[in-house]
Amino acid sequence: MRLKDKVSIITGAANGLGAKTAEIFAAQGANVVVTDISEAPGQAVVRKILDVGGQAEFRPLNVVKEADWKRVIEEVQFKYGTIDILVNNAAVSGSHPDRLNSETWDQQMEVCARGSFLGMQSVIPIMQKAGQGSIVNVSSVSGLVGLPWIHMGYNAAKGAIRLATKAAAVQFTADGVRVNSVHPGMMPPMQTAMLSGDPIARKERIAKVPIQRVARHEEVAYAILFLASDEASYISGVELPVDGGWTCQ
Repeated sequence: MRLKDKVSIITGAANGLGAKTAEIFAAQGANVVVTDISEAPGQAVVRKILDVGGQAEFRPLNVVKEADWKRVIEEVQFKYGTIDILVNNAAVSGSHPDRLNSETWDQQMEVCARGSFLGMQSVIPIMQKAGQGSIVNVSSVSGLVGLPWIHMGYNAAKGAIRLATKAAAVQFTADGVRVNSVHPGMMPPMQTAMLSGDPIARKERIAKVPIQRVARHEEVAYAILFLASDEASYISGVELPVDGGWTCQ
């Protein structure tokens, strides 16, 4: 098992990519802490994992609130004694029809950029003390290139995750803390999807992807698994696109 007995916190894990990552981590032997603002679907993910013999539990977490992070970290440390892996996955859709909407800008910066920072802020001291740990930040192709149908706040927030990852890597890798990012391309619509959930718009965008389809959640989750595992013990500060050739154009 690639993550045997590793204590892993995954944010935004009640559905989509986060849920699939939690399932794959558990199948690889991790003790998975499923976190999300939505409790009922988060508990459903936990039950699915437990039903097949995995180890998981749910903790409510609003990633923009420092008090929530403090509570979750204290609870996980009390139970397990350490934290080996953090996957900063929580996000909201950036496909707002008004590209100049300031509330969308603020929301992107809060959930995507600040949320990921607070996660790193919370676990890095613990990982430093242990002399080991892996953080995987979920950015996006939108953090690498500008796209015409995405609110600029989403581009900016995902780009912030990309550079914060590189900064954290150079600052903390010598302490045994690896920090990497994955950059998915088109995926199934998020629960908060707006324009990106429109079937006609999606068909037009998929036509621009060289592989001619969206990614499956597990295809990105396995990339996260690799970066989280000891197989990637020499890798830190890397941005790993999972985009069907999109950014290779």
